[in-house]
Amino acid sequence: VQLQASGGGVVQPGGSLRLSCAASGTIFRINALGWYRQVPGKQRELVANILNDGSTNSADSVKGRFTISRDNAKNTVYLQMNSLKPEDTAVYYCNAQLRFMSTFRDYWGQGTLVTVSS
Repeated sequence: VQLQASGGGVVQPGGSLRLSCAASGTIFRINALGWYRQVPGKQRELVANILNDGSTNSADSVKGRFTISRDNAKNTVYLQMNSLKPEDTAVYYCNAQLRFMSTFRDYWGQGTLVTVSS
């Protein structure tokens, strides 16, 4: 599967951004689509993901501010980020979790930088 992410940029604290990620290829194997983020010196962490049944998971730090959604017709996942804080600054990576029989494998898009700064 190939993942094409877009939508990063620079925004002031309190502002909003929307990230998009379009998936192509072996779509039928996708179990979940989501976003992770990483800052230098730290591990990549889950921001939010959405499973095929529509259920979502999100980090406590973004609940109430970020919303993940999915357009199955376009094979695209979105991350609407509101009330952004400087600590949200990171490289955001689109993720697809694919299912192969009883195992799962992660695929990653290119990162997109989100900078929250005044």
